[in-house]
Amino acid sequence: MFFSDRRNTTRWVIISISFLIISLILWNTYTFFQIFKNEERIKMKLLANAQIALINADENTDLELPLQISSNNTSIPVILTMYDKILTTRNVPDEVLQDEKKSMSFLNTLKNENEPIVFEYAPGKYQKLYYGNSALLNKLKYYPIALLLIIFLFGALIYNFYKSTKMAIQNKLWAGMAKETAHQIGTPLSSLIGWVEILKTEEIDQSITVEIEKDVDRLQTITDRFSKIGSVPVLELHDIVTETLNSYEYLQSRFSKQVAFSHHIPKEPIFVLINPILHSWTIENLVKNAIDAMKGKGTLDLKIEQDTHHVKITVKDSGTGIPKNQFKTIFEPGFTTKKRGWGLGLSLTKRIVEEYHNGKIKVLQSEIGKGTTFQIQFNKKVQQK
Repeated sequence: MFFSDRRNTTRWVIISISFLIISLILWNTYTFFQIFKNEERIKMKLLANAQIALINADENTDLELPLQISSNNTSIPVILTMYDKILTTRNVPDEVLQDEKKSMSFLNTLKNENEPIVFEYAPGKYQKLYYGNSALLNKLKYYPIALLLIIFLFGALIYNFYKSTKMAIQNKLWAGMAKETAHQIGTPLSSLIGWVEILKTEEIDQSITVEIEKDVDRLQTITDRFSKIGSVPVLELHDIVTETLNSYEYLQSRFSKQVAFSHHIPKEPIFVLINPILHSWTIENLVKNAIDAMKGKGTLDLKIEQDTHHVKITVKDSGTGIPKNQFKTIFEPGFTTKKRGWGLGLSLTKRIVEEYHNGKIKVLQSEIGKGTTFQIQFNKKVQQK
């Protein structure tokens, strides 16, 4: 608990310092922007004074300084007007000057950027100097936006890194717990196998020992499933019709007769690269999910179809149905609509199908109050002779 609190405190300190640094950078940028903006306005006031000197000049006036001030402006766009008519321009694109509408539009743009400098060049006579921001000032204006975007992307990268790291740690933890569970189950399971062999030698109904043996084999399968979590499974060529039907019929014999099981499958084998133990887990998860959705009473249908390149397995129930906006979220870890449960069944199923078997799983269709159909798709393989 102490280490967890300390880690959270460190995290918030880092976040606070980062926020402070960002605030200082933005404030500093804003300060520079205002300084440059004020300097440009001072230059424009000097330009207005130079314009007054040029207008009122005579043969004895020294024009060197006014002309130098006027010619030194090479970056700030300027439009000089009198009675809303354009007199002169500087640093304005030629295509704007050649079109009257574009000229007036450009003038309106300058009006929005800065307050004009109004000067009286003669008693009762005024001109207005409109000016825009220089290219440097415009770049500086957008700098904070670019900075914030970079910081946002950097923050998103760090968040994804920590999230991925956390998920990886959790996956290792779950894998370790699963393997330990499989190891713990192994000891009593070995004992049960021995007792089954002893029961076979006794004078009891053989059907009882057969059913017990099936359940022991099932426990062995479950142990193998848990032991494979976190490892890359070995895929082999198997008849998916037989493998699917075996799992389906085993579950049928273990559930209430209030669930009407049915299936429509091809008579010929269909060969697919699968891991039988994990595929059995997939079918079991889908069947149990369907029975939970039907609250232990309804109809359940399994169908296997194929085309040239794929085999499709559908499991259809008559349960409560799934809203369309949950078609994808139901496969997320932790998502569940039941009061009890971890929300891992469908998530695990998706991982087995898509990551381990390179297949696809989806909600094919669903209607509230009428039921849901899940579909699994695998790539077919031609059996090697």
